[in-house]
Amino acid sequence: MRGEDLTPEILLDGYRQGIFPMAESRSDPDVFWVDPRRRGIFPLDGFHVSRSLARTLRSGRFRVSFDADFDGVVQGCAERDETWISGTIAALYNALHARGLAHSCEVWEGEALAGGVYGVAIGAAFFGESMFSRRTDASKVALFHIIGRLRAGGFVLFDTQFLTPHLASLGAVEIGRGEYRRRLDEALRRTARFTP
Repeated sequence: MRGEDLTPEILLDGYRQGIFPMAESRSDPDVFWVDPRRRGIFPLDGFHVSRSLARTLRSGRFRVSFDADFDGVVQGCAERDETWISGTIAALYNALHARGLAHSCEVWEGEALAGGVYGVAIGAAFFGESMFSRRTDASKVALFHIIGRLRAGGFVLFDTQFLTPHLASLGAVEIGRGEYRRRLDEALRRTARFTP
């Protein structure tokens, strides 16, 4: 569909149906909907902390914040040679953030944004959209902290869309579309809070 026809309300309705938008490239004005046959999710009690990540978390090297630089995280995620995050998509997620429906976790090294993750929260479901890292382990630190926030807030579903080897190494798993829809329906019937 034409990106200009996509509104925050249509975007939220898509998530409720189990689909999500992507663009072919940063400059593509069009957006298409994706409904994977196999879906990646993070069991909220299954995040794997390796010894090296545990050392990083204990080191105090990074400072972590939530919703302090949402657009900075979106732009960091789009800083790739090939990206599905077009200007239209970035604007839509910023609009959802302004309504309190999209959230980010920022990881800072000094005053520099070193990594982060962002996504959309509806009911007790969190739809992880993208993450980035400018320093080793920064995106893993962001995932660790956002999962802690989701668990504390009563979320029951963390959708990662696809399962990558990187996410699998951290504990993410893959489920079929039917099982995903069942879990999504259950999560949408519940309430959770991203902000304590």
